[in-house]
Amino acid sequence: MGYMSRHGSKRTRPAELIPGTVSCISVRMDYWPREAADATATLADGSVGYVSRYALGRDYHKLLRSRLQKLCDLIQEAVGPFGHRVFTDSAPVLEKALARNAGLGWIGKHTNLIDRNAGSYFFLGEIYLDLELPADEPSTAHCGSCSACMPACPTGAIVAPYRLDARRCISYLTIELAGSIPEEFRRAIGNRIYGCDDCQLVCPWNKFARPAAEKNFAVRHGLDHSQLADLFAWSEADFLEKTSGSAIRRIGYERWLRNIAIALGNAPSSPVVIAALTARAQHPSSMVREHVQWALAQHRPAQASSSHSSVV
Repeated sequence: MGYMSRHGSKRTRPAELIPGTVSCISVRMDYWPREAADATATLADGSVGYVSRYALGRDYHKLLRSRLQKLCDLIQEAVGPFGHRVFTDSAPVLEKALARNAGLGWIGKHTNLIDRNAGSYFFLGEIYLDLELPADEPSTAHCGSCSACMPACPTGAIVAPYRLDARRCISYLTIELAGSIPEEFRRAIGNRIYGCDDCQLVCPWNKFARPAAEKNFAVRHGLDHSQLADLFAWSEADFLEKTSGSAIRRIGYERWLRNIAIALGNAPSSPVVIAALTARAQHPSSMVREHVQWALAQHRPAQASSSHSSVV
């Protein structure tokens, strides 16, 4: 998480990041894929992989950035040339705080942005510009006494209301962390192979969440409910082909195998699971081998019990 400190005060002072900035336009775009397999049911099925719902379709970064640029073009047609820069999770920008101040929602106890009429399943984007615009009223908070998100976190990453220890967060562990995933979190990761939605799935405000209108966010390659053994069998060429245009591509093939190995270690023991792991036991990557060996060790008690029963 060292990148958080590298930009100094630029994160909180937009004009230091982009000189001349006097206003920010904050936007959101719904991403929940209407046709995706039920998230709770997928999490309950240890033989399949769970991918965070935002990553089931095409990568939002380029799409949202393109939409923001079109908005800038429309503004320019109306007022003439102006200085601006668009962002979609692409620079030291406090996007949730800016969105709250723009009236798009409040920052909930799980630290995600929530809108009382749209839940929290949406992407955020920003335009920094040198035009002085009238400010909207900030959103007020409506979590009240609800704290459903806190005990729902599998790794206890929400350490206090409005406070997240990102080092424990499954989204960080499966996406941002480049090396080995600490053993203390591996069992809790369950079958989550890319990201985590648990804190949002239990949020009562998400009963108002709206499915994505953008067709590019539709499920691709059946990743909403795919067998772990099948995903683990992907070659690197398969991975690159099936994650083309997807946010998943950014973690690379080794991390993809690392994450699935953990999920297979947590899966119900079966000959299919053991065979899938054994096939990767001599993988060239030491990180993949380490996680495969851990996963196989999780199944040894079941194998020993099965062997004992056969002898008896």
